[in-house]
Amino acid sequence: MFDRLKKVFRKGHAPAADAAPSQLGAHGPVSEWAASRGMSFTSAALGSAVSMHGKVGGRPWRLELGKPSRDYIVGEELRARGELGLSEDVGAMVINRPLKDALERRAYSMITDTLRTTADPRLPEEMRWLAMYDEIGWEGARSDFWTRFAVLADTREHAMAWVDNALVELLMSWPEPAPGPQVPFMVVLLRGKCYLRMQYVPPETSTLEHATTIFTSACESALAAFKK
Repeated sequence: MFDRLKKVFRKGHAPAADAAPSQLGAHGPVSEWAASRGMSFTSAALGSAVSMHGKVGGRPWRLELGKPSRDYIVGEELRARGELGLSEDVGAMVINRPLKDALERRAYSMITDTLRTTADPRLPEEMRWLAMYDEIGWEGARSDFWTRFAVLADTREHAMAWVDNALVELLMSWPEPAPGPQVPFMVVLLRGKCYLRMQYVPPETSTLEHATTIFTSACESALAAFKK
């Protein structure tokens, strides 16, 4: 059903990782956590911005916590971007199935709306990726992973090279209290960079820690497979 979207969105755009963060009540635990990871921590004068910077594989990356830049995220959003310098031919994403299903329903509604003749450029870029990439599966990964997540990519080879068993295990082993399967989550390779976006639930440093581990592991796997 995405043929029309594919024609409009074939080239796509990289997601923004610098939307304005929300005001957070207490930065102490977050700043202490960042320091424990060897990351620099910055915030606006009024404490309204939270941004942490680090390196993975010698490449810079940034983690932000703040106001959602997507309407499917409620509360606060955790987002990350790694400037990996990967081959720009590679495109892949891991997305939780409830979010994928919701975006597909939105796309279908847009396509079948007779009052719309072109794709709305204000739509989330994630809908572009669903139009651009095919869902890919393979034997060997644990079956409950495929129940919770979908993997989409430009080629099967790229998907399998990036989403290795170690990354699968991290995605399936959140520490308690853990985000449930319904919590919006995605990690993406696009235009030489790696991105993470998720709803910050539960709002605990353990969520920060595990999301960071997933992201940096995804970056390391991508660097090993696709570095120029």
